[in-house]
Amino acid sequence: MIGLRVVCLYEDDIDKIKKCLEEHFDVIDITDKIAIIENTEGSFGYKGLHLDLKLNGQRKPLPEYFVYSEFRFEVQIRTIIQDSWSVLDHKIQYKKEIPNKLRRRINTLAALFELADREFREIRNSTYDEIEKAEKEEIEEVDAVPTLQRIVGEADQDRVNSQNGKLNVFSFLKIAKHFFDGFEFESHKVDGFTQEIVSLMHDVTRKKFNFYMKENIAKVKKYQVHFEIENISDKLNPYTIIRHCLYLGDKSVFSKLLTNLAKNNFEAWLKENG
Repeated sequence: MIGLRVVCLYEDDIDKIKKCLEEHFDVIDITDKIAIIENTEGSFGYKGLHLDLKLNGQRKPLPEYFVYSEFRFEVQIRTIIQDSWSVLDHKIQYKKEIPNKLRRRINTLAALFELADREFREIRNSTYDEIEKAEKEEIEEVDAVPTLQRIVGEADQDRVNSQNGKLNVFSFLKIAKHFFDGFEFESHKVDGFTQEIVSLMHDVTRKKFNFYMKENIAKVKKYQVHFEIENISDKLNPYTIIRHCLYLGDKSVFSKLLTNLAKNNFEAWLKENG
């Protein structure tokens, strides 16, 4: 019987894959090594779900599946961590004969792998919670032409705001997705880009970031049209547009967000277009 291995990111993905396989194949047998380990006190080791499968009644009659009509195969589903432990576990020789103190060390290592699996899942869930929290938060509207008093007032308010008022990846995404609906902001790029902004303005808040975007994006998009006409093979992506908005909002602080060439081109256009 041929065996296939399916590796997923998180343990709760295993059940989703299992349900998908059950919809397309007949399940002959299930070996739930996850339940076996978790229901045995003091037991650690390889965890995974094994399914013995064959074609179901819908697929069997189809001509392209005829040769496989009675074919049986096994699918092993496990997380990346479980798969890593499986590889390492097979490299440990004579496990049944090793001294107890070494067996305890193996169990400790297995427990750490299990803890890593759980922590990755919790980190993912907590991250989703933070994103959902940011999505629900209202971004305060800012007047189109603020007075000096209002700017000073907001600066004072920003100082007394809690850490939640500071710009972070979650509030960045909330605001950025508002201005660039449908654009896929990849997590690793958002992390680095947000840190780059914060490194230049340590006290930047989500309100201030939102203000710079609202005030300047119309002008920057006009420049985008000009730029892309002049440079047919080049485009200003959302990250570059945000860079220009922040630069226009505070040139002394955000000057480093643009290259010298980009600044010179933008400044030349601003000089002609106000």
